[in-house]
Amino acid sequence: MTTRMLTTIGFDADDTLWQNEQYYRLTEARFTEMLADFAEGPKISERLLEAEKRNLRYYGFGIKGFTLSMVETAIEITDGKVPAAVIARILDTGRDLLSHPVETLPHVRNTLEALAEHYLLVMITKGDLFDQERKLAQSGLGDYFHAVEIVSDKTAVTYRRIFSKVGGGPERAMMVGNSLKSDIVPAIAAGSYGVFVPHELTWVLEHVEEPTEAPRFRKIEHLGELRNLIETLK
Repeated sequence: MTTRMLTTIGFDADDTLWQNEQYYRLTEARFTEMLADFAEGPKISERLLEAEKRNLRYYGFGIKGFTLSMVETAIEITDGKVPAAVIARILDTGRDLLSHPVETLPHVRNTLEALAEHYLLVMITKGDLFDQERKLAQSGLGDYFHAVEIVSDKTAVTYRRIFSKVGGGPERAMMVGNSLKSDIVPAIAAGSYGVFVPHELTWVLEHVEEPTEAPRFRKIEHLGELRNLIETLK
């Protein structure tokens, strides 16, 4: 593989390099069971999502904000009568999320190993700082990355800043991820390539329409296809 105009490749972490959303779904199922005496499961999930939307501006993305949103939802659903024991169980589930094992997705290690020989690789992820650092360390993938950026949000400004600092600027960069909203659309707006790798459990708040008309939009089924895609960029 030879280096062409592309110098830098950014990778999302959660549900691109390793499993993440499945643990949130399991936790949400446990949460609805805790409140089963007060409301139906779909109603609880709906109220939880509303709380998450409200709280993003205060707590950001990640497990701590999710846990606080569960506590807030429990108080609302029960009209302030939620038992202290249930609050304790909610906090326990949040701590469980912060210690779940890291399961890398198929083709990740081989792809990173091959690309790291020819490109500057950058992990660009949202979420809780300590949790993302923990997952990166446990994944064993850290040595493949030239830089790691844990950010509060992903916008075109974010990608311009990172790709200007690492590599030859956004026009010579590519962002790879499972979120159209966070990984693909803003990276393309910054002038980079955006490579969409769908994941079946992507969080609903990360869903937007595919920018199929954008010249720098690409889509692959899994990371094992990324090297061949890059070879087509001339």
